[in-house]
Amino acid sequence: MTAIVDCPVCGRKTEFSPANVWRPFCSERCKLIDLGQWASDGYVIPGDAPDPEDPAGTPPPAPPPTRRD
Repeated sequence: MTAIVDCPVCGRKTEFSPANVWRPFCSERCKLIDLGQWASDGYVIPGDAPDPEDPAGTPPPAPPPTRRD
């Protein structure tokens, strides 16, 4: 059984199967529009803004282990 889904860009009904090389999109055009949205920050994953002082985003060092005598 083949699933029919809405194209995430234009909403047109499209087949979600290996026969549709653009799945989940209906066409190459919609696929490229979606890629352009990601590339231009049109979509944003929520989270904290990166620290400009630490561009690598490295975590702080772990505290030294405590001694148990």
